[in-house]
Amino acid sequence: MVQAPIPVVVNGAAGKMGREVVKAVAAAEDMVLVAAVERNPEIQGQDIGEVAGCGALEVPVVNDLQASLVMATQERQLPVMVDFTHPDFVYENVRTAIAYGVCPVVGTTGLSKEQIDDLIDFADKASMGGAIIPNFSIGIVLLQQAAIRASQYFEHVEIIELHHNQKADAPSGTAIQTAQLLAEMGKLYNPPTVEETEKLTGARGSRTDEGIRIHSVRLPGLIAHQEVIFGAPGQIYTLRHDTSDRACYMPGVLLTIRKVISLKSLVYGLEKLL
Repeated sequence: MVQAPIPVVVNGAAGKMGREVVKAVAAAEDMVLVAAVERNPEIQGQDIGEVAGCGALEVPVVNDLQASLVMATQERQLPVMVDFTHPDFVYENVRTAIAYGVCPVVGTTGLSKEQIDDLIDFADKASMGGAIIPNFSIGIVLLQQAAIRASQYFEHVEIIELHHNQKADAPSGTAIQTAQLLAEMGKLYNPPTVEETEKLTGARGSRTDEGIRIHSVRLPGLIAHQEVIFGAPGQIYTLRHDTSDRACYMPGVLLTIRKVISLKSLVYGLEKLL
């Protein structure tokens, strides 16, 4: 028996990541793009396939998330909303999706720990699956796993994340998640050897409760990059992941869409689904 395709609403469909998601969903045989939501008034009513550069899809760009979610629930399969919008809007977007019975797949970063905890609780009460994924790259998951392994042997570590200058939040969600994974080892990092003084505020970056320093770089020409640098007497161990094309995230996005409809709770991190 052939299963009905997964209905997908892309929120932030005309953004750089949103366009990639539109193309990936349109090419997936087990999914159907049912709505493309975008706040930009200049492209309202245009065919999102033409906007994304993959040819006409007969799906117009709209700016009504709630109506799009209602339409998605009319399909035979449990629908999914993929959100690549803005940190200021993502929390309400996710709550709205869950309230309408649509599984959220969230690539937008900038949610606070309190907001994530609240969304997890809200999804649990609704028995809805969902996923908040700071980074959809398989390579980042492998980097984080290697960093966890290295943290057993190194006491000193700093994280540098580099992104394009249109990214609104800092540090990146990926850097924060990496620091959280290292913190779960239950140890303090970077024990002080001198009393440091910052001549310019922020020169040493942000600092977690576990002593991990995170530095953020924003420059045109970058996409998404991260280094985790471990240090010990006589040696430096560097883990680095570089993104050269946003298409690298799409296998993770499609995998998450396929898996989230069978979940009964909201999970945080791609590693939970691999």
